[in-house]
Amino acid sequence: MFNARIIHIDSMKAAIEEIRKIGADESGIPWLCPKAVHFLIKLEGVSPYAANIIKQEMLGKGGDAVVNRGVIDCSVEKSDIIIMGTLSQYKRLLGKLDIQSGSLKEIAAEIQKVLEAVEGNGDMHFACRRFKLPLGRKTYIMGILNVTPDSFSDGGRYSRLEDALDHARRMVEEGADIIDVGGESTRPGFEKVSAPEEINRVIPVVERLVEEIGVPVSVDTMKACVAEKALKAGADIINDVWGLQGDSGMAEVVANYGAGVIMMHNRNDMVYRDLMGEIAAFLQKSISIGEKAGIPRHNMVVDPGIGFGKTTEHNLEVMRRLKELKSLDLPLLIGTSRKSMIGNVLGLPVDQRLEGTAATVALGIAGGADIVRVHDVGEMARVARMTDAIVRR
Repeated sequence: MFNARIIHIDSMKAAIEEIRKIGADESGIPWLCPKAVHFLIKLEGVSPYAANIIKQEMLGKGGDAVVNRGVIDCSVEKSDIIIMGTLSQYKRLLGKLDIQSGSLKEIAAEIQKVLEAVEGNGDMHFACRRFKLPLGRKTYIMGILNVTPDSFSDGGRYSRLEDALDHARRMVEEGADIIDVGGESTRPGFEKVSAPEEINRVIPVVERLVEEIGVPVSVDTMKACVAEKALKAGADIINDVWGLQGDSGMAEVVANYGAGVIMMHNRNDMVYRDLMGEIAAFLQKSISIGEKAGIPRHNMVVDPGIGFGKTTEHNLEVMRRLKELKSLDLPLLIGTSRKSMIGNVLGLPVDQRLEGTAATVALGIAGGADIVRVHDVGEMARVARMTDAIVRR
């Protein structure tokens, strides 16, 4: 009896494994594997001239491209494109586009960059001052330490210095790889805190943590002056909820100290034409700001900003489509812990969202997350370890 089934291959590594199982000749594997890996790549704002060439080239190679109906008669100024093909077909397309000039050559470079990001180079790491965290081997757990009176989940519990230090030590014992200290709540409707007040809350904790715990210390702030004080006190990472786009001095401060930076997507409204496209564009801008200031790419992490400038449906869509952000070619952090997305789906208050958080952590890791920011460190460390055993090679 024949056993027909669909197999899931989304990378060259997976293709090599499956083709070797068949017993194919080793010399043929480099030729066969690119034919087994299929990608859809979206390009935005392409001229009708370039769109027509890309479509015809892909058709000639057995692939295809979706373009606006006005491309054929040039009745539109620009068109988005969805290119559909195997890795082998993309390589042949790039060979043709790369010898062209102008926009076609630039498009080839963009496609090449996306393909390289999706495949990965096998040697990525996150550098953050005293530490260098290898990527791909495990998911890193970032423990949340709010030293605020009004955070949505644990406001006021750790505002005393000794209470904050005890909680940080406990999180490290439970498996936290990073401690993220926040001195200003960013929950919906939060009240802004002055820079001096935020500094008074955060710096004493940072100074002690740097001395006492053996993991990176991150500071969750959107103010460059607070970030500078924290880095002077020894912090390793700045976690900016406005992705270097809120305070114009933030990127320079991070660059000057050689710190790691987490750049989160954020916005003041919830109106999107293309949710994932706009998130990616915002984060690309953050990356560009960081690079211009002198922050190396290996010091950067991106965060899609679950719960920030998004409805529950937006947040769920981001979770479903996380893999699309791997095309940014940077480590990915998600922060879903106890958030309203979970409460709205399950109809539960903040203190009953453990299982919902676990589901988002597991699916986030499967979607490509390298770091998960959580309150319940012990439980989520176990979820991450189990999920890593399934999804990481």
